[in-house]
Amino acid sequence: MKELRNDWTLTEVEALFALPFNDLLFQAHTIHRENFDPNQVQVSSLLNIKTGACPEDCSYCSQSSKYDTGLEREKLMEVDTVLEQAQEAKNKGATRFCMGAAWRNPTDKSLDKVIPMIQGVKAMGMETCVTLGMLTQAQAFTLKEAGLDYYNHNIDTSKENYSNVITTRNFQDRLDTLESVQNADIHVCSGGILGLGEGQTDRASMLRSLANLAQHPDSVPLNLLVPIPGTPFEKVAPPTESEFVRTIAAARIMMPKSVVRLSAGRTEMGEAMQALCFFAGANSIFYGEQLLTTDNPDTNTDQILFERLGINQASLV
Repeated sequence: MKELRNDWTLTEVEALFALPFNDLLFQAHTIHRENFDPNQVQVSSLLNIKTGACPEDCSYCSQSSKYDTGLEREKLMEVDTVLEQAQEAKNKGATRFCMGAAWRNPTDKSLDKVIPMIQGVKAMGMETCVTLGMLTQAQAFTLKEAGLDYYNHNIDTSKENYSNVITTRNFQDRLDTLESVQNADIHVCSGGILGLGEGQTDRASMLRSLANLAQHPDSVPLNLLVPIPGTPFEKVAPPTESEFVRTIAAARIMMPKSVVRLSAGRTEMGEAMQALCFFAGANSIFYGEQLLTTDNPDTNTDQILFERLGINQASLV
């Protein structure tokens, strides 16, 4: 059984990435089988509860107020509407419901409006997850008291590449919020995006930052950038398919007990690429036709994929 480590060096991680592709996947798949059923994938659903007008300047994001992407700003959704969407997601097989709001950081007043959503989803018997931006320690404790299971806060890219992607906050801000979430005993959901102009060393550095947290994230979403017209990164060259699969495999080796989620960008991935990602250690996806503001395969397409690959849906706590 692979021991949990929080002391990875960049040299060690780069050595993983440099392994022959088949050797890397064999090692990752072996570790995956030791910790999970390799034919089960957990399904989550993501709802954008407040769209646009974010003051951050993330170069990939359609919701930033800094860029003209044609996105209509929308205020925070009503609780009843959110709970209707959650029930629909549950009916389609989702076991976790994630709610995202385009805020730099929520005010306490804003947080008060989200809490009934968390409580309502929890009452349905689903796991709850929110992504609301940076949190104070007090806010993290408030969310814990409300019954929140998971908090998503991606680190996006490597510490070295961060300032090339975002200038309105720094890498340490991300780590500080993750520390507050872990201090409140809320499960951490944190990963990154591939396709932000990074190189292989950046991908290795990003995974190292996640694996060297005091406790590994419970969920590690890995996204393939969906280029948004009007953003600075609309024409950034994507990683190759093998580069993306390598990152999944390295994440599985470094964080053997974490759920690795194959997240945004799946509409650009064929059946074979997704199958390789599952083999390499991915064991969670997002269900539903849209992820915040980007397209996602519809549920029927995913059901067909699961059937072809012999994959069963599972709840991974």
